Amino acid sequence: MSVLLMTAGLSACGGSSDTSGDDSGGSTAIDVWLMRDSVSAAFQDDFVKGFETAHPDIEVKVQIQEWDGIGEKVTAALASNDAPDVIETGNTQVARFAQSGGLLDLSDKVGELGGKDWLKGLAEPGAYEGKQYGIPYYAANRVVIYRTDLFEEAGVDASAIKTRDQWIAATEKLNSGDTQGIYLPGQNWFTLAGFVWDEGGDLAAESGGKWQGALDTPEAIRGMEFYEKLQALGRGPKDSDEANPPQADVMAKGKVAQVISSPGGANTVIESNPELKGRLGFFPIPGKSASTPGAVFTGGSDLVIPTASGKQDAAYTFIRELTGDAWQKKLAVAMSYVPNKTTLASAVAADPGAAAMAVGAAEGHATPNTPGWAAVEAKNPIKDYLTAVLTGGDPHKEAAIASEAITTAMNSGS
Repeated sequence: MSVLLMTAGLSACGGSSDTSGDDSGGSTAIDVWLMRDSVSAAFQDDFVKGFETAHPDIEVKVQIQEWDGIGEKVTAALASNDAPDVIETGNTQVARFAQSGGLLDLSDKVGELGGKDWLKGLAEPGAYEGKQYGIPYYAANRVVIYRTDLFEEAGVDASAIKTRDQWIAATEKLNSGDTQGIYLPGQNWFTLAGFVWDEGGDLAAESGGKWQGALDTPEAIRGMEFYEKLQALGRGPKDSDEANPPQADVMAKGKVAQVISSPGGANTVIESNPELKGRLGFFPIPGKSASTPGAVFTGGSDLVIPTASGKQDAAYTFIRELTGDAWQKKLAVAMSYVPNKTTLASAVAADPGAAAMAVGAAEGHATPNTPGWAAVEAKNPIKDYLTAVLTGGDPHKEAAIASEAITTAMNSGS
C-alpha cells in the first residue's frame, strides 16, 4: 500500500515551533516512545522508512520502552521540560496521564482522523472529562481458542455456537471422559467483566462526581452467575488466574477443549506441544443472542502528545499517518491486531484468530475511565470476589464486599 502523504503546519496543535536540536538542515526530529513487543522490528522499520520518505522534513527517533514501570516513567516525563513528542500508552492509562494536564487535547482532530468509526474500547478510555487525548492505535481482545479435533470427536460444530446457551450446551457435550470441556480459572476477571457488560452492568459507575463499585447490581450478579455456570464445566482452579498456571500450558498438556484467550495464546500452546499444530481454531465469545457477540475487554494502545513537546505539529503528523487506514491495514496483517476502526475489520479476514477477535471488538469495552481505576487493579478485589463465590460464598454478600472495596480504592487513589 502506498504511504499517505500528509502536510504538517497544523495550527490547532498549539504554537509549537517544530525546530530540531540538530544540524539536519532544518528538519524536525521527533522522539517517539513505543512499547516493547507492541509491534515487530520489521513493521517499525517499514513504517519509519515510509514515513520519513513521505515527510523528508521530519526525522523519527524511536525509543523502545518496557511495560514494567511505564506509568511512573510517563508521569515523570510529562512533568518535565524534556518530554518525548509521541508516547504509546495502554488505552486504560490515558485518564491517569490526562488528569495531570500533561497531554495535548486533540478533540478537534477526531473528525479528521475518522473518529466516528473508532473502536469504542480504544476511543472511550482515550478521552477524559469530555476531551480526546488518546488516539486509538491498535486493539486486541479475547476469543475462544478450541481444539478442532476434540470438537469433531464430540460432534460439536463450532461455527454454530452463536449464543451463550449454545456455548453451554456444547461445553457440556465436550466435558466427558478425559476431555475437559473448558479450562476457566476462577480469577479471570476480564472474562467476568464481559459477562457483566453483556447483562447491562458494569464494574463501577459514577454518580455525583464520585465512583462506586457496581458488582452488587442485579445486572452484575447475573454476569457472575453465568461465569460460575461456565467455570463449573471445567476443572480450573478457583483461587488463581489464567497466568497461574499459564493456561496455554494447561491446554498443551491435556485434553482441554477450550480456553478464553487472545489469539496469540494459540502460538504458545503449539510451542509447548507441536502436535497440536493445525488442531486449534477460534470463535468469538458468544453473546446472549445470536445477533450480538459477547462483550469483551478491549486491550491495546493509544498514542498521545505531551503538552511539553515543542514539535506538536510533526508529532500529530506522525500519529495521523500511523493511525490512518493504509498503515492500520498493514499493522493488522503484520501483527494479527484489530485495526482501530470498525470499517477496517476486513483487513484481517484471512487470519482466523484476528478475524474472530475483530468480531468481538465491535462489542469491546474498557475498564471504568478514571485515574482511580489503577488503585483497583493494584488490589484487585474482583479476584477475591470471584474466588469467594466459586467456593460457596453468598453472591450478594460477596458482591457488596467487593463493591465497597472498589469504591474505597477508586476514591482514595491508593
